[in-house]
Amino acid sequence: MPEFAERLRRLPPYLFAEIDRKKREVRARGVDVIDLGIGDPDLPTPPHIIQALQKAAEDPANHRYPSYEGLLAYRQAVADWYAKRFNVRLDPDQEVLTLIGSKEGTAHMPLAFVNPGDVVLVPDPGYPVYAAGTWFAGGEVHFMPLRRENGFLPDLGAIPREAARRAKLMYLNYPNNPTAAVATRDFFTQVVAFARRHGILVCHDLMYSELKFDGFEPPSLLEVDGAREVGVEFHSLSKTYSMTGWRLGFCVGNRQAVAGLGAVKTNVDSGVFQAVQHAGVAALTGPQDLAEQYRRTYQERRDIVVRGLRALGWQVDVPKGTFFVWAPVPGGLDSRAFATRLLEEAGVVVTPGVGFGPSGEGFYRIALTVDQARIAEAMERLKRLRG
Repeated sequence: MPEFAERLRRLPPYLFAEIDRKKREVRARGVDVIDLGIGDPDLPTPPHIIQALQKAAEDPANHRYPSYEGLLAYRQAVADWYAKRFNVRLDPDQEVLTLIGSKEGTAHMPLAFVNPGDVVLVPDPGYPVYAAGTWFAGGEVHFMPLRRENGFLPDLGAIPREAARRAKLMYLNYPNNPTAAVATRDFFTQVVAFARRHGILVCHDLMYSELKFDGFEPPSLLEVDGAREVGVEFHSLSKTYSMTGWRLGFCVGNRQAVAGLGAVKTNVDSGVFQAVQHAGVAALTGPQDLAEQYRRTYQERRDIVVRGLRALGWQVDVPKGTFFVWAPVPGGLDSRAFATRLLEEAGVVVTPGVGFGPSGEGFYRIALTVDQARIAEAMERLKRLRG
């Protein structure tokens, strides 16, 4: 059996596998574990989307290979949704590409534009696929630290001149996983100017844009003048419509970037099952009442967590987006030790911040993906643990 390729050996240890192992051990002792570590919606996919899938799946025309770029009806629905949501006009033929979930698109983009030795600017902490996709393409990662004192936005002025000169891509993600931070149009204006100055393609992961609270409306990068010259956005139906298992997303924006990603995908996959794309049309164009109800549910859960942590005297910022709460570790423990203590002594799973990058040390993430009663119980367990 040959050894693993160097690209696999470059990946850091997968912390989440260790967490899963510890969860199994604790459960084996008979502990009732409340898992606040998984960013996977517990709320069901809305019924009209399921019905659209059922109807489309019965049509033999959808049993054949789909088109590589995706159904025009789906891409048109994406373009119409962008126009309505962000007032951004997109050409569904050349500026919209169907993805098998946004993750595969973000992972494959470096293969289209990054040569060995090129640099990719990656947020730290951040979604691990940004760095992994870069390493798989032979690129070098320059991590951009996200600091609480800066609103968990990267300091563009702190990026070394040499890293900026060699950079081909920059990944951003707002509302942000794991920090739940949000960005403004003013920040995106600075990003566009930086990207134009250095010839960088900005890849903005916008998948949490519809998980928004307290009246905040997360902006699109593409709303900014000149953004389409230097940027693309990735989005997914996973979180807005509770469709994580359906694997349906899209990439929109700069035509050359969309074409480059499309060329990669033509060679590595055969597209999304057309019945799922028809369901995506139903999601984007159909009633939005359940999606709005889900947002309110996540906000209620957020409020339970924020009240619970503050009652313990622990610091926590109130997130304006995502279904995560990101908070400093109390008591001076490192994030791994803190997460282990909560699991071992309270049966509550949280994700240590260091799992998202070195700058995540000193923080932990709570996912709001269990019902209110279980979240309230988790807060009570932490109160007893503190006592």
